[in-house]
Amino acid sequence: MAVKLQISTWLQNLGIACSMASLFTLFFRLTDFAWMTKSVYYIPIFFVVLFLFGLIIAEDVRKAFKKMFWYEKRKVQRPIWQVGVGFIFFLAQIGAVMVFSKELTQPELGGMPLFLVVAFMNAFMMTVIYEEIFYRKDKAREVSQ
Repeated sequence: MAVKLQISTWLQNLGIACSMASLFTLFFRLTDFAWMTKSVYYIPIFFVVLFLFGLIIAEDVRKAFKKMFWYEKRKVQRPIWQVGVGFIFFLAQIGAVMVFSKELTQPELGGMPLFLVVAFMNAFMMTVIYEEIFYRKDKAREVSQ
């Protein structure tokens, strides 16, 4: 069980680091500091540096959000957990598309960019799969009661 918790935390931290690095890289690309986002083999150097920095601070960011939303004090933690994990998946996908595949942002579906729709559907499915793998502890408790 401890290994699953470590893997779950690691995946969440990885998603947070990817989200932060890609969104900051995107912001710098849109400003006068675009020269900072030079790429080597289509991977922005600034992204790599921010990703490594993000891995260092991701645990603290995750804990800060848990405190901000009173996660530990909630009687039922599952809904906020699902929203948090889904949001991490959603932001990581959007950021990756915006940084690495800008051409995928053009197609639209009824006026909404298609990559947002796909990212939302993927985040939903990934959250359900993630929950089945890593959040079984509460289901086992509910069945036994």
